[in-house]
Amino acid sequence: MHAATLIARLDPEAPLAQRHLWFIDAMRWVRGDEKSVPASVARVREFLDSVQSQPELRLRWQRWWQHFVATVDITPLLADHGFAPRTAFLSEFGNRLRKKVLPNTPETTDLGELFGLLLPTRFDVRWLKALDSATLLRLRDLLIGAGPEPHAKDADFWQVALMDAMISCVSQVSATGFASEIRVRMSPEAQEQKPFHQLPSDLEALRRAVRVHGAQSPEALEAATRLRNQLDACRHAAYSVYSHLEEHGVSVGIVFRLRQLRERVVRVKELLDCLQSDQPERATVALLADLAQVGLDSRSIRSLIAASSHLTAAKVAERSAESGEHYITRNTAEYKDMLGKAAGGGAVLGITTWVKFALYGLGLSAFWGGFAAGFNYAASFVIIMLLHLTVATKQPAVTAPAMVAKLKEIKQPGAVRRFVDEVANLFRSQVAAIVGNIGLVIPVVLLISALLQFGTGSAMLDEEKARHTLHSISLLGPTLLFAAFTGVLLFASSIVAGWVENWFVFHKLHSAMEHNPRFTNLLGRKRAARWANFTRTNISGLAANISLGFMLGLTPAFLQFFGLGIDVRHVTLSAGQVAAAASALGLGVLREPAFWWAVGGIVAIGPINLAVSFYLAFRLALQAQSISEVNRQLIRTAIKRRIRVAPLSFLLPPRHNPGDDDATAEPHG
Repeated sequence: MHAATLIARLDPEAPLAQRHLWFIDAMRWVRGDEKSVPASVARVREFLDSVQSQPELRLRWQRWWQHFVATVDITPLLADHGFAPRTAFLSEFGNRLRKKVLPNTPETTDLGELFGLLLPTRFDVRWLKALDSATLLRLRDLLIGAGPEPHAKDADFWQVALMDAMISCVSQVSATGFASEIRVRMSPEAQEQKPFHQLPSDLEALRRAVRVHGAQSPEALEAATRLRNQLDACRHAAYSVYSHLEEHGVSVGIVFRLRQLRERVVRVKELLDCLQSDQPERATVALLADLAQVGLDSRSIRSLIAASSHLTAAKVAERSAESGEHYITRNTAEYKDMLGKAAGGGAVLGITTWVKFALYGLGLSAFWGGFAAGFNYAASFVIIMLLHLTVATKQPAVTAPAMVAKLKEIKQPGAVRRFVDEVANLFRSQVAAIVGNIGLVIPVVLLISALLQFGTGSAMLDEEKARHTLHSISLLGPTLLFAAFTGVLLFASSIVAGWVENWFVFHKLHSAMEHNPRFTNLLGRKRAARWANFTRTNISGLAANISLGFMLGLTPAFLQFFGLGIDVRHVTLSAGQVAAAASALGLGVLREPAFWWAVGGIVAIGPINLAVSFYLAFRLALQAQSISEVNRQLIRTAIKRRIRVAPLSFLLPPRHNPGDDDATAEPHG
């Protein structure tokens, strides 16, 4: 299609929707096949040549343009395009989801809504930025060429639109700055300076100077400088909120509002550039390109979640790191202590295995059976935590952030070597924990089964259930897939723990439990303080253990409801189940291949549980700490070197630091 064909369809008297559809088609024609930016710029010039060469076409275009600017509201585009309609994370999430699902209509007077239909691709940003000054001047002359006093009238319209948009943006910035959840978290210096109080009067001074003296007058330029400085002061005051969040807990909603404030400050400065630029056509097209880019970004649900939750992820990783330090052994004494704690955890899980099989006899429905199993697991994990014992597979999700925390000072000499030391320490700790867990869960299960046989005449399982148990854990079945899925649940429990602890700290529940009159009147001051301190110390562990227990019990039931036969395979619990099955079948089971395939399944379940949960937690921690790809490659190289030089350091506690003999790896920025 040529420009003449496009212009022939131009009808200034057409209904609103038809006029906008023509505009959409015109933009699609300029865009072409989206392969060549110069070709799109050439089509813009072709359109200008066709309109300017024929007075009748020029007159028809000018009437169309007059109708267009008279019927659409430009302020929503300049002030609000790309921002949330309400300053709330969930509101914006729902808004973006709606845009993904529901189509927009061209029958609208809101230019902000129409803009997404006019410039819907990233290619539009490219060809807009490629427009040269000569073409922009021709386009500006064509647009500001209607009416008895064309230049004064249309220039005034654009100036009024820019000022209205600035008033809208500044009011939103002020509202965010005055919001109680933002204001109380600012630094004392920012609260004392009160930058948001001065912002409206600085904007009013600019508006008055522009109206009286003109947009490029010395008075207006001076007022604009004061406004820019005040906007910077407001932005710095808002940034001080992040320090409070990092210390006292993170809120996704507050982070979202701070991002909105920063972006609105940037928008006001862009509007000021358009108002006072010596080349207003270039400033205007730069603003339109930025609006097109922002409009595309504002539709992405993934970017919204990533940007708003980054600080939360960092805080979750940091709180997990605090817990993970307790699970890493660095010397022989700690290694032996880990073996003892893991053995105690295995003993408790041996009783858990017995309760698990006892619940089968109740004949509960799928949901209530899963709930009962989850309660059994959760109670056992909590008991293990309160007794300061250990469950092996719960360690990686919290130890990975603890190790990545070591990389905060990666530019310091020896940082990578110390990190490799932590990898060896962690791996060695996992081996000790698994050996300790399995080393006692098996004899405890065998002992319980023997006592049941002696007291009741029947083992923990009947023969049919015992053979089914061996088959379900066999290495020949989907055991490896189920073990990997369990690793995901282990990681998810650490996320729940970090989030709950962050929520607990953010809402100051420790202080509330200790000082709130309802608590102190009910419990007494001393007891309330003890409960508050206990909860603050154990909230993360309680959340992790309870959530993991119920996920292990309920997730298979929910998945079976949807026809997905996915189960969980936890190495210690699986070892206890195989021991129970072997006890029920007698010594003859040692000659059966099914038993040894089940043993092979247990050997594989442990590493997969650990690897999956550690990998997911490690990636989250790397992203939270913003570790570069260069340094990640350096870390991988250093680990391979340690495996080659000192492989036993991953299995046995060292008599000296195995990294002392390694060359110090120098990190990159």
